[in-house]
Amino acid sequence: MLAAFIFLIHFIFLFFIVYKKWKTESPTSALSNAILIIILFAVGWSISTMISKAVFPPEGFGKELNLDTLSLMLLTAGEFFFYKFYYSDIFTSSGKETQ
Repeated sequence: MLAAFIFLIHFIFLFFIVYKKWKTESPTSALSNAILIIILFAVGWSISTMISKAVFPPEGFGKELNLDTLSLMLLTAGEFFFYKFYYSDIFTSSGKETQ
């Protein structure tokens, strides 16, 4: 259930970024950002799985916190900081333009 929630968060974030980029820039920019997010998710999940297998026990911490869920949580934490920096113009706009 927790893994499904994390996937849902990623899915909503993907559509949010595509929508914002489509409206503010261009459809090409929106699609290239979508491809970037999908590639970073796939590669990041592979890397976070390797890290979680090295750090956590093989059975995880129960039924809901297995290794896959732990690696998704690790990936989401890393992505949060990366996307907060990369999309800082979207997340920190106050509605007013400065000159």
